Amino acid sequence: MTSPIRTERHDNVLVIISDNPPVNALGQAVRAGLVEGIEEALSDDAVEAVVVRCDGRTFFAGADITEFGKPPVGPSLPDALDRLEASDKPVVAAIHGTALGGGCEVALACHYRLAVPSAKLGLPEVKLGLIPGAAGTQRLPRLVGAEAALPLVAIGNPISAKKAKDIGLLDDVVNEDDLAGQAIAFAKSKVGQPVPRSSEGTANEDGIKNPDIFDEFRAKNGRKMRGFDAPNAAIKAVKAAGELSYADGVKKERELFTALMTGSQSQAMRHYFFAERAANKIDDVPADTPILPVNKVGIVGAGTMGGGIAMNFLSAGIPVTILEMKQDALDRGTGVMRKNYENTAKRGRMTMEQVEQAMGILTPTLDYGDLADCDLVIEAVYENMDVKKEVFAKLDEVVKDGAILASNTSYLDIDEIATATQRPGHVIGLHFFSPANVMKLLEVVRGEKTRDDVLATSMKLAKKIGKIAAVSGVCPGFIGNRMLSPRQQQANQLIMEGANYWDVDDVLLEFGFPMGPFQMGDLAGIDIGWHRDPQKVTTVREALCTAGRFGQKAGKGFYDYDESRNRTPSDEVKQIIADFATKEGTEQREISKDEIRERLLYPMVNEGAKILEEGMAQRASDIDVVWINGYGWPLYTGGPMFWASQIGLDTVIAGLEKHGLPVSDYLRGKAEAGNGFN
Repeated sequence: MTSPIRTERHDNVLVIISDNPPVNALGQAVRAGLVEGIEEALSDDAVEAVVVRCDGRTFFAGADITEFGKPPVGPSLPDALDRLEASDKPVVAAIHGTALGGGCEVALACHYRLAVPSAKLGLPEVKLGLIPGAAGTQRLPRLVGAEAALPLVAIGNPISAKKAKDIGLLDDVVNEDDLAGQAIAFAKSKVGQPVPRSSEGTANEDGIKNPDIFDEFRAKNGRKMRGFDAPNAAIKAVKAAGELSYADGVKKERELFTALMTGSQSQAMRHYFFAERAANKIDDVPADTPILPVNKVGIVGAGTMGGGIAMNFLSAGIPVTILEMKQDALDRGTGVMRKNYENTAKRGRMTMEQVEQAMGILTPTLDYGDLADCDLVIEAVYENMDVKKEVFAKLDEVVKDGAILASNTSYLDIDEIATATQRPGHVIGLHFFSPANVMKLLEVVRGEKTRDDVLATSMKLAKKIGKIAAVSGVCPGFIGNRMLSPRQQQANQLIMEGANYWDVDDVLLEFGFPMGPFQMGDLAGIDIGWHRDPQKVTTVREALCTAGRFGQKAGKGFYDYDESRNRTPSDEVKQIIADFATKEGTEQREISKDEIRERLLYPMVNEGAKILEEGMAQRASDIDVVWINGYGWPLYTGGPMFWASQIGLDTVIAGLEKHGLPVSDYLRGKAEAGNGFN
């Protein structure tokens, strides 16, 4: 087999070149080629310097993730990089595209590093529940210092070439047009000089002089690190770089890496890595299905959802025409959009010039006729079937043939909505999650008559506007809300039977959710959908609304809130719940947190099994993608279906039966087959 690594001589410089599409992953053949390349350079007296670069669109973008969990085949990446760094002839990394994970570790093992301005560098292993495993946590702090290394290793977001040069990770940022030539010239200029090795650097002494760096970093990033094992291991590894010799630090890194690699969190996060990619594939839609052009988008409704949806397209540079029925509603909606953009600019995430660019391609209108030339129109109006059908009938009249008509419904039947048009093949559900300009998930709902090109276009467009998409069939609530329903039913029943509502919330917080069902109700507003009839009080929520307890916006809902929106349980609400339980004749009892957890989560798994049985989701991992990105299911458990497989489907079934809850035949069949949902 042809090696993905080749070498070229340029006078006294040997250039080692990787050509391993698509991202020059550091598989076994690449690692072996790197070792052979450095040995070639060291064995030839005419070679006085080395350049390491890559063909294709990127420098080494990381390890070959398909090798994870398989028996190792040498040379290992740590061994290969040690051989590279040990060279007494200068080795220069020439970086374009991305140098991520193992790719960044290759660069760290080289003696010098050059990059083009568009390059990005980083150590994102933490996003797979790991830390760098080829001495990255030891070389990086010694090169740039613990304070600069911590966010790279423990948070994992890549940095620009400019930032990398500022912290000392790069020696220079060079012209985009001739990276190879400039790297060769740079290598020649270093011939005969002692080589600087990252492993021998002393910048890590900042962590010794100021040990508070680590506690301050934990305090600053505690929220985003909560529940995850890898960030804390990363901090320990960076700290070790200041406390231990390089050799002992590498041993510590290996020990921490191995514990994470064999742990449940990394397994779950690696599952999710592949799940997100699989969700893009639609099994019965050919890969070469033509994509329809979407150069202009229409939005019906300028409320919270409509405005948020519009911002996704504007931010991607796609012009939007947004329609409202009244001028004041239109002005209010576009005003909120501008304010949201300006707040983003204040936080430094975009410039005011970008704000003006986005708002500059927005056209507000009160006239349906202005949507006529749109390639895609998304309806984001009140969640009522009659209203939706009326909107779609109007769109069918005015919008050009071939345009996609989409509903943002979170629950209603897309097939019924499509009957209001003469083009059911061009109707699809695009369920955005609130706030739509922030939340990553997009449920793409495929109607019975939705055409393949409409579906394929919607999936590709999701990626363009920065969303993570999963396909759902048509059923009440689709994937996410359908599974949320049994959880909410159990939450409501638990508080009737004697569970404290704050304990119900706390169980989900302890599991890793950002909030529980009653906190979520307070945040969204308990009065959503309330009929406002004080004579008709049939539920706890209606009783709370009658008492003016609308949620956080009123300073009181299920909880009482102070000015900082800190929550405390309410005696008034406890009494309201107790009164309802008495009226219903429901016996009160002590309910353990284990029972709460089982009754909240196991019915969700059972509903997920039914969704799979009915073909409403293509694969179990799509359900995991929906729940992690749309509902805050903790990433480090892999999603509901993966989590259920890990704890054992027999365990789930036994729990459901113990609490007298239904068990689907599909779930039983999967348990009997013994292979989980994977």
